[in-house]
Amino acid sequence: MTMTVVVTRPEPGNAATVARARALGLDAEAMPLFAARSLAWRAPDAGDYDALLLTSAQAVRLAGDELARLASLPVHAVGLATAAAATSAGLTVAVTGSSDAQALVDAMTSSEKPRILWLCGRDRSDLDAKGARLVALPCYAVEPVDPPAGWARIFDGPAILLAHSARGAARIAALTEGRRGALSLVAISPAVAKAAGEGWAFVTVTPTPDDAAMVTAAYALCQKAQK
Repeated sequence: MTMTVVVTRPEPGNAATVARARALGLDAEAMPLFAARSLAWRAPDAGDYDALLLTSAQAVRLAGDELARLASLPVHAVGLATAAAATSAGLTVAVTGSSDAQALVDAMTSSEKPRILWLCGRDRSDLDAKGARLVALPCYAVEPVDPPAGWARIFDGPAILLAHSARGAARIAALTEGRRGALSLVAISPAVAKAAGEGWAFVTVTPTPDDAAMVTAAYALCQKAQK
């Protein structure tokens, strides 16, 4: 049984995920449901903070010239892709998380109460700072876009949808309401899986929050369907 792997994340990540999936021989199709854009922002004095929290590579890609003013801060990145983007931008990555953003903050605040600057998107999940100072500074926005023409046909047969964020999962849930019986979901975290709702043929939550794990999980589901 051939299953289409549907990639719903914004560009430029969408194209990278599609390429990664096709390199494994998967039938991958781009269906971005959001588009990211930069916001105007000003970097604060880096000396007022102890660490820079990054929970998305988009923050690095869309931050612009102001990001250089924060280069002295050690970066705590949520996953490998975010860490790689930070390194490419000239930042120093101190910690790369292996779970979700809350787990990363928990680790940062477990033994001290640092002053954390969170360079983030305009729409974001709430994080519990555990008594530390956590300042959210939006530098980009991710906004919904219409699905590409003919998108509904994808859901007529078996398919695997990749959900890279809770907002993306909620949008996927709205588009697939009442028609998930032949659809499977790969979610980047338990929270993302929860946002996608119930009724899926199969749900996989990746062991690590990165794109490689997402594609590997999709590959495993495709292999299982062919048996």
